Order: sequence, then structure tokens, then C-alpha cells
Amino acid sequence: MRLLIVEDDRLISEALEQRFSKQGHAVDCAYDGDVAYAMVNQTEFDLIILDLNLPHKSGEQITKKIRRASDCPILILTARTEVQDRISLLDLGADDYITKPFDLGELEARCRAIVRRRQGSDQNNLQFGDIEFDPASCKVFVKGHEVILKQRELRLLEIFLGHTNRVMSKEELIDHLYGFDDTPNLNAIETYVGRLRKALAGSDVEIKTLRGLGYVIDKTT
Repeated sequence: MRLLIVEDDRLISEALEQRFSKQGHAVDCAYDGDVAYAMVNQTEFDLIILDLNLPHKSGEQITKKIRRASDCPILILTARTEVQDRISLLDLGADDYITKPFDLGELEARCRAIVRRRQGSDQNNLQFGDIEFDPASCKVFVKGHEVILKQRELRLLEIFLGHTNRVMSKEELIDHLYGFDDTPNLNAIETYVGRLRKALAGSDVEIKTLRGLGYVIDKTT
């Protein structure tokens, strides 16, 4: 996933960034709402994790502003426990919320659930052909047998499985795989795709190259 973390508490922000980055996700951070809004207008994110208590503008204001510009899923971090407050957050356009203090494992599970709903899936695992990807354990299975992938190839497969039957350009793949502070290049995508193809060679799924357009995941039969 390409994540945007909007949290002015640097300790929390850094902890979340490290946690998701170690799992291979691309993570960007903003420390106030105006910067977050500018970043959303510039880049397509898979999920926004947004704290309510922000300087200059409240989380509610930023949620409303982002929702007018983007349908990107928003998960709210809040210390509020009143039912009416939580109802108001959902009515503003938030997809889910989690109250502070929170468990990082629960936060990750909620993030995965939001992305699944966005992809129209009610299953925990992503499946395509004889490939199965378990986001919780970061494991990939081909015909029931585990296939070991490095993080970049793992996240690349996750992107393809979340966008089946859709051509993904190199630029789009870079947007999902890297944050603003990274310095990727288009040749790296070719390398990762080549490694992923090799790892999935025994499956009934292939990643096709459409010259001048990008890549698409498809079934061979």
C-alpha cells in the first residue's frame, strides 16, 4: 500500500512509519492538515491514517476537505470515546476509526479490512488463479505451496492482485511502491517484475507486458 500518515505527534508518526515501512509499504508523513491535503492532491494513496488533533485545522475539517477532492479511504486516530463522536466521524466520510491508545496489530488489521472493502472483497486473502496472498502473514502460496518473495516483489504482487484486469503503468507502480523521499527509477520496476515472474513461473498466472502501456496480471488458462 501507499500510505499517508497525518499525525503531528512525531513519536507516533515515526513508530507508524517504521512499522509499515518494514513490511514493504510506501509511507509518507504529514504533520498538519494543509500539507496532507496538498499531498493528496498530488499523489494517489491507497489509505490515509489521520489524527483528529492537528494544528491549524482540525481532523474533521481536513477529512471533509480531503473527501471533497478524493475517495481515498481514511482511517481516523482519535482519543474520543463517545458514540456520537464516532458516528460524526463516519458521517464526515471516514471509513473507520481507532481510539488511542491502540494496538499496532489491530491498526494493521483495520487498514487491511478497509483496503479489502475498497477492492470489493470480503475475503481476508487475495486470490487469483492458483495464487493466494495472505496480507496478515505476508505469505504467498502457489497451488497451496508457499513461495518466498522479497518485500518489493511481495508488494508488487499485492498491487497486481488488487488491480486484476487493469493495465498498470510503470509510473503507477512506482506511485504505489515508493514514497516522496525515495528515488526510484523505471528500470527498477522491470527488475522487480522479472523477479516476480520467475517466482510465479509454476502458477497459472502471468504478468504480461503491454509495450508502451505497462503490465497486467492475467490467467494463462
